[in-house]
Amino acid sequence: MKAVKAKKHLGQHFLNDLTIANQITDLLKIQKKINVLEIGPGMGVLTSFLIEKKINLSLVEVDYESIIYLKKKFPENKKNIIHADFLNINMNHFFKKRFSIIGNFPYNISSQILFKVYENKNKVNEVVGMFQKEVAERIASKSGKKRGILSVLIQAYYEVEYCFTVDEISFSPPPKIKSAVIKLSRNKRAKLDCNEKLFKHIIKSAYNQRRKTLRNALKSFNLKMSSDIIPLLKLRAENLSVEDFIKITKDVE
Repeated sequence: MKAVKAKKHLGQHFLNDLTIANQITDLLKIQKKINVLEIGPGMGVLTSFLIEKKINLSLVEVDYESIIYLKKKFPENKKNIIHADFLNINMNHFFKKRFSIIGNFPYNISSQILFKVYENKNKVNEVVGMFQKEVAERIASKSGKKRGILSVLIQAYYEVEYCFTVDEISFSPPPKIKSAVIKLSRNKRAKLDCNEKLFKHIIKSAYNQRRKTLRNALKSFNLKMSSDIIPLLKLRAENLSVEDFIKITKDVE
């Protein structure tokens, strides 16, 4: 079959290293009748290995040329190939029960994919994905300058593992930057021990003024100034853990 032409506006860089593809799919925790959604399968390099695992697999792809290619390559999976933009689709459209997500994610929407995972955390058990290396490091970072809003939100509900780095030559066309694979595994936290909407607001406020200490960045919030909160306010957002942000959220009057 004729290869699909990578489209710059879709951020497509097709993985062509079969060893890497196999390593990525092996990171999934395969259980009996597991539901898996692959985002942006492109020409199906990951898909080939996933099909071998005998799982309940669905594919979502925005590129119509790729859809045609995938239906020809995997005719037995035709009915599970969905032509849609993942960011605009209802997660309940795929599986009634919980599921895992995997993909060589387009770099221009990879962070948005994780924000959607966060919003659907009670549906998504696990995520194994290829990201721009810088983004992967940020999501996995526990503290320091690489840490950001998405790092804290994701780590509130997922254990994040930086798995391995992938060189540019593993893709066609090669990106100008290195890539990395990370794995997100849902933790046991059913919900936060605080107002989640306020929790998100505080994190965003703290990181939008990340050069300031929390005392200055969170001036707009009416804090009780409990004894265990005062030491945290001397720090910057990048130095706080998920639990620290929960403590601050609970301290708002």
